[in-house]
Amino acid sequence: MTPASNPDPDGPLPVAPELPNAARDFRLRMAVIDRETETALDMTRDRYGRIVHASAAATARAQRDKAAVEAYTTHLAPHADALLDAARRALDELPPARHLAGWRAVLDGLAASATEIRRALGRPAAPGSQAERAQHSALWPHLAAWADHSFIASNLADQSDGQHHKAPLTEEEQRMWTERAQAAQRRGELELTESWYSADGQPIMLAHLVEDDDSTLVALRGDPDAPGWQVIGHYAHEYEAGQSLPAPVPPGVLRADVSGFNRPEPAPEISLQELTRDVVEAQHAGDASNALLSATQRGYDAGPMVRLQELLETSSQFASALETVQGRQIAARLSAFGRQIEFLTREVEEAAEDLGATIAVLPPHRTPVLRVRQRPAVDTTPPTPPPRASTPARHR
Repeated sequence: MTPASNPDPDGPLPVAPELPNAARDFRLRMAVIDRETETALDMTRDRYGRIVHASAAATARAQRDKAAVEAYTTHLAPHADALLDAARRALDELPPARHLAGWRAVLDGLAASATEIRRALGRPAAPGSQAERAQHSALWPHLAAWADHSFIASNLADQSDGQHHKAPLTEEEQRMWTERAQAAQRRGELELTESWYSADGQPIMLAHLVEDDDSTLVALRGDPDAPGWQVIGHYAHEYEAGQSLPAPVPPGVLRADVSGFNRPEPAPEISLQELTRDVVEAQHAGDASNALLSATQRGYDAGPMVRLQELLETSSQFASALETVQGRQIAARLSAFGRQIEFLTREVEEAAEDLGATIAVLPPHRTPVLRVRQRPAVDTTPPTPPPRASTPARHR
């Protein structure tokens, strides 16, 4: 494969929108590649998620690596350096904030990955060879890094003219609107609708302030459940607010090593539905006991009850990481629920062991009823699942 070169220094530089758009196109293509790869890998797994067709899985990953290299060559190779330069210039102009050091480290990491990709593509292996497979495999972590984190560079390149809060309120107007919003909050009539962070690290929220059946869209700065928050503007509609307020910056992550394109291989897992079915079909107490013990199993192939506790603990960490009053309160509740699940898991485990120790079978008078069930017609449409509840608040 012939690598795409960097722009000719004597030729025209890409226009500003071209740079973030190139990274967005690459991320979109990588998302498609990721979905296609997961679909292919699903065909290589058994019912519990274990890969049982290793050669097919290796082929799927090799196709993924090759497609990712092609996507980078097409979309990003001509623009990567210019995008990083634009992002660094924008970063240097931002006001001091806690997240800037992390963003700078991300840009440095992307630059290092771009260098590795350029070096490898400058010495391409023979097409279709094992060496090409190995080369593409070695490049995958760098390509995944760009797919995971180039949104920060894109956002910075887009921020050049969106950092100023237009038409700020006077001190007197700000005090008056803040008092009105605080009164509405006490009445339960301050309805938060959207939240984001500005470049200086300050949280911004949009809310509907309801007074006498009349609603006004206002913008708040700070945590509305903590002292010191203020109204910084009022607007006729959300479009006007978006044009006037500080632009949103990318939100953070719960764990620094998170990657949407390098997820760990899932552990084998038995569903609760299957365990319940095992109990329904059991005739010996030991079979029902084994289903319960599978639900409480710990370690690599943990059971559903242990996974639920992990979910609660991780969600508690997430809520705490929001660094808001409500977030800390919810984190404490979720942590308490996790402890309750841990206690319940131990109780279920003991009950399962006691059930297995009964050495009993179901009495014969529990006779099965013979039913010959007709197969559904080929064109039968399965029932429509109930719609999922939507969250009222949106986040930019």
